[in-house]
Amino acid sequence: MKFKLKTLAAMTLAGALSFGVNAQNVVLKASDTHPAGYPTVVAVESMGKKLDAATNGRIKIQMFPGGVLGQEKEAVEQVQLGAIQIARISLGVVGPVVNDVNVFNMPFVFRDETHMRHVIDGPIGDELLAKVTASPSRLVALGWMDGGSRSLYTKKPVKTPADLKGVKVRMMGNPLFVDTMNAMGGNGISMAYGEVFSALQTGVVDGAENNPPSYFTSNHYSTGTKYYSQTNHLIIPEIFVMSKIAWDKFSKEDQALIKKISRETQLEQRALWDKSVADYSAKLKASGVEFIPVDQKVFFDATAPVRAKYGSQFTDLMKRIGDTK
Repeated sequence: MKFKLKTLAAMTLAGALSFGVNAQNVVLKASDTHPAGYPTVVAVESMGKKLDAATNGRIKIQMFPGGVLGQEKEAVEQVQLGAIQIARISLGVVGPVVNDVNVFNMPFVFRDETHMRHVIDGPIGDELLAKVTASPSRLVALGWMDGGSRSLYTKKPVKTPADLKGVKVRMMGNPLFVDTMNAMGGNGISMAYGEVFSALQTGVVDGAENNPPSYFTSNHYSTGTKYYSQTNHLIIPEIFVMSKIAWDKFSKEDQALIKKISRETQLEQRALWDKSVADYSAKLKASGVEFIPVDQKVFFDATAPVRAKYGSQFTDLMKRIGDTK
C-alpha cells in the first residue's frame, strides 16, 4: 500500500510537468545526493543558467542537493516516473539495467584519470550513453561526470598489500568492491556510507576509501584515519540523466540544445572537480593527513583475479578501453 501511494504521488507530480513542443516556463527539478557547492551540483546549476539564457527564460533548472528528494535509488525511481527531471547518479544504479557500464567499476580498469577521461569523452563513452538511453530504464543519458580516484585512508601507514593484513576497510555495497579490497590484502567490509563515520570512531572498521573531497567533507579524517595511501584503485565516472517522460516532451531543437549544453556541463564539472581535489587535498594536509605514494603496480597485480572474475564478460570492451590513448 505504501509503495502504491508513493507511486501515485510521484505520478501526480509527474503530471505537473505538462509542457509541449513549444514549452513555456518549464522548470526542471534536478536531484543530487552531494551537498550544495559540490562540483556536480554546481555544474548542473550552471547548466540551468545556460538553458535559461539560451531560451530567454523558457527552460530553467531548480537544483535540490543533499539528497532532499531522496537517495539515489529513490531519486532514480522518481526520474523514471517523471516526478524529477534530472539526476546525477552513480553507475551502481544503472548497472543492473545496462550491464556494460559495470566495466568501469573494476579495479585499475583505467591507468589514471586522464585515461578515464579519454575513454568517456570518446566513442566508448558515447556508446554507453546511447545504450543507457536505448535501454528500458526510461532514462536519457545526458553526459558523464568525474567521481575522482578512490584511495585508502587508514589509521596506520599502508604502502604494500602486506600492510593491509587484518585491516578492516569499508567498501561500497557491491561484492566486486569487497573482493577488490580482499585481493589488495585487506578485509573488505560492506557498509552504507552514512554508517562509516561512527564505524571509524568505534573501531568497527580500521579505514575506508574514497576521493579527497569526500574524505574531507565526510569528516572521516577526524577519526584517526590520518594516512591517505594513494592507491587509486577505483576510478569510477558518474552519469547525469533526464527522465524520458520529460525528454519526449521537448522539441528536437530543444533536445539538441540540451545535449549541447550537457556536453559543456561535463567539461565544466571536470574543471570544478580538479579544483576541488586540489583544495580539499590541501585542507587534508593542513589537518595533519599524510599523503603516502605507493607502487600502484603491486596493487594492480594483486587485483588481477578480480578483473578475471568480473571482467570475463567485458573482454572486448576492456581491450578497447586499454587501447585508448
